[in-house]
Amino acid sequence: MDALRNDQHYTYADYCTWDDDERWELINGVPYLMAPGPTRSHQSISGKIFLQIGIFLQGKPCKVYAAPFDVRLNADDGDDIVVQPDILVVCDQSKLNNANCAGAPDMIVEILSPSTAGKDRHLKFNAYQKYGVREYWIVDPDSRTVSVHILKNGEYTTYAYAEPETVPVRVLDGCTVTLSDVFAE
Repeated sequence: MDALRNDQHYTYADYCTWDDDERWELINGVPYLMAPGPTRSHQSISGKIFLQIGIFLQGKPCKVYAAPFDVRLNADDGDDIVVQPDILVVCDQSKLNNANCAGAPDMIVEILSPSTAGKDRHLKFNAYQKYGVREYWIVDPDSRTVSVHILKNGEYTTYAYAEPETVPVRVLDGCTVTLSDVFAE
């Protein structure tokens, strides 16, 4: 791939030409190199949340996906935001194709790491809110907490949970995630 320029605005079409071994996200046309492979703890937490949601969704129309899976938040409006959330839930199957999710998923889960925390809490938070992600979880492995952001009238309302609480998944009526299981070693 040619060197990326900080003063250039990139789109999903550009993103598709980047055939490096590196993983990228694109937020408002600005490329962000993703952190190297996640830690064992990050993978464990991600797997446990995915498993709890996945079991609940068996036989239901909504589907859960894990990274790496591209989400083109504004596919119909500029197509310059491409993210790879740790976990996403999509209930509108028309947004899915073999390569990505074109539009806002119903739910996104991001698990913080030191190199991505700022991006997850600010850039992605703002993009997810703007483009209509109905439920956004920020999982903090260090504090063993989850901040749940629920979209109401175009803005997020935040709820905080800590181990050992059970967190309701509001976009999936009846689904819960047990934090004592998520953070268990």
